[in-house]
Amino acid sequence: MEIFIEHDIVEACGRSYVIIKLLGKGKGGYSYLAEDEKKEVVLKQIHHEPCDYYSFGNKIEAEARDYERLMKAGIRIPELLAIDFEKERIVKQYIPGRNVFELVREGLDVDPYRKQVSEMASLAKENGLNIDYFPTNFIVHEDLIWYVDYECNEYSREWDFENWGSRYWSMSEEFMKYLKKQERNEE
Repeated sequence: MEIFIEHDIVEACGRSYVIIKLLGKGKGGYSYLAEDEKKEVVLKQIHHEPCDYYSFGNKIEAEARDYERLMKAGIRIPELLAIDFEKERIVKQYIPGRNVFELVREGLDVDPYRKQVSEMASLAKENGLNIDYFPTNFIVHEDLIWYVDYECNEYSREWDFENWGSRYWSMSEEFMKYLKKQERNEE
């Protein structure tokens, strides 16, 4: 699997995109801010690196399926613009803003967004789903939060917002442990 750097030209579905920067690495892929001749987008390159706490089937097919499930459930997500099954690349709408994790880390008030994520959690549960409630997956744009990951799973009380995700939406013990682990990994 290729990792891209600034100014690389990457193709997906016959279109060329220029990589601007890495946005982040998740369980399923690397997400980059990229642009074509018209606009900025997010280009996600699926990876097959092992993940000790999560198992996947076909990741690119799961992204396509999960996008449809989230749309049907009414979850606010970026539009899927293209999916290149052969190259395992996804192109989606870029939502500018800061993620909720950054806001929590800086000690800023995220209470208005907790109400919104709770509303998303209700929609997800009504549709038999859980989304990944970790705060890096939520971008604040014009006072609305967007779930920028397409991952969703069958509903399980253990992994819903109230019982799992909410632990990371404040300076909780779990959040602080995660921060320390990240800092150790960066050294």
